[in-house]
Amino acid sequence: MTTLPTMQAVRTTPEGLLWEPSARWVRGRKGDVTVVDSRRPLLVWEPGVPVPLYAFPRADVREDLLRPAKNPRTGSHTGSRIFYDLDIDGESLENAAWTFPAADLAGHIAFEWFRRAGRGLDHWYEEEEEIFVHPRDPHKRVDAIPSSRHVQVRVAGTLVADTRRPVLLFETGLPTRYYIPREDVRLDLLEATEHHSGCPYKGTAEYWSWRGTDDVPPNLVWSYPDPLPTVGAVKGLLAFYNEAVDITVDGERMERPVTPFTEALSRRSPA
Repeated sequence: MTTLPTMQAVRTTPEGLLWEPSARWVRGRKGDVTVVDSRRPLLVWEPGVPVPLYAFPRADVREDLLRPAKNPRTGSHTGSRIFYDLDIDGESLENAAWTFPAADLAGHIAFEWFRRAGRGLDHWYEEEEEIFVHPRDPHKRVDAIPSSRHVQVRVAGTLVADTRRPVLLFETGLPTRYYIPREDVRLDLLEATEHHSGCPYKGTAEYWSWRGTDDVPPNLVWSYPDPLPTVGAVKGLLAFYNEAVDITVDGERMERPVTPFTEALSRRSPA
């Protein structure tokens, strides 16, 4: 009988990695090929990276599909020195996997996730649920709560949204996001784009940009048309980046927060 790992406190390696065992059954696939199948993965947090990744015992990995990397990515993944290319059906995916130099993680292999890095395995499952972008952090909460607060949103000084029936989404480490019914948003001032993003906690989002000529980043507004069940209350509602618009709640103007999205939004700016 296989003994499942006992949940323990997060540990730190001399290299600055944080890690802890997970009891989740995790599988990673490339197309229809299962490359990793593990009931004893480790969750690993790299220094300065807010989201975790998985590392797996070698015995749970299809090592026959891995080859020493032809062009290893130096300086990435906390000093990792051993990278692997993944060969499947005649296709080679460069630097799809690697090992960490930390002694605590010896004998484990980590993989890139396609929807996060643009390469690597493209389907991941925890138990029977497909997950996207990166593993869900067990130390993070995401709560979507209906509210009667009076929320107003202004873009470049123009009132774009005004509601007394928002859904407030509280996500650990991020500012409160205000999801607003479409009937309370000036959709005529927005234009749908082709941009989409994935979130392991909420699902796949679609986006809108500001129609005006002001210096406003594109893809400023998003919505989850088919959110994951845990945040079902935000279905079809629209949210704005607090970092780039002016939000007033119950008459009090909120400060624009500085978050990991702030720099990305500034890079998007058409100016």
